[in-house]
Amino acid sequence: MAQVRRIKLGSQGIEISAQGLGCMGMSAFYGPPKPESDMISLTHHAINSGVTFLDTSDIYGPFTNEILLGKALKDGVREKVELATKFGIRFSDGKNEIHGDPQYVRAACEGSLKRLGVDSIDLYYQHRIDTRVPIEVTVGVLKKLVEEGKIKYIGLSEASAATIRRAHAIHPITAVQLEWSLWSRDVEEDIIPSCRETG
Repeated sequence: MAQVRRIKLGSQGIEISAQGLGCMGMSAFYGPPKPESDMISLTHHAINSGVTFLDTSDIYGPFTNEILLGKALKDGVREKVELATKFGIRFSDGKNEIHGDPQYVRAACEGSLKRLGVDSIDLYYQHRIDTRVPIEVTVGVLKKLVEEGKIKYIGLSEASAATIRRAHAIHPITAVQLEWSLWSRDVEEDIIPSCRETG
C-alpha cells in the first residue's frame, strides 16, 4: 500500500498527512448518520493507511461526530493522529447562530475536549467569523487556550483576507479552511496571497 506523504501545515510546526479525512458526512448533512461501528472501522482504516489528519466540528450532529471520533481515538489511537475541530456555529431554534465571544469560545473548547476525550486539540478552527465580535478578541481567547495547552494551533474557516491578517497579528494562524476548486477561484485574488504572506 502506498504511503500518504506528509506536509507541513503553516509555519508553526505542525505536520499532517497531505490527504485528510473529513468526518462530517459520518454523522450529518449527507443523509442519515452512518453506523457507528462502520465509521470507527473506516477511521482506523484511514489512519492505518497513513491518513492521519482528521477534521470534525462541534456542529456536525451537532456534537455526535466529535463523540464518534472520541470513541475511534481510544486505546492509543489518539497518538497517531492530528486532530482538527471547529467552533463558532450553534444550532438554536431551527437556525444557525454564529458566536465568537470569549465565554462561548472557552465553553465550546471545553465541550469539544470532553466529547473527543482528549487533553488537547491539535488544530482549533473558528468555523465562521462572528462579525459582532472583533477578531482580535476571539483570537485573544484562542491564544490563551494555546498557552493553557488546550489547543496547539489556531485556524480560521471562511475568513476574509483582512480578517486573516488581523487575526495573525494577535497569534499565528496555522491554517485557513475554505473552498478552492476548479469552480471557486476567487480566493486566489486576496486570500491565498494573504496566507502566503503570513506563513
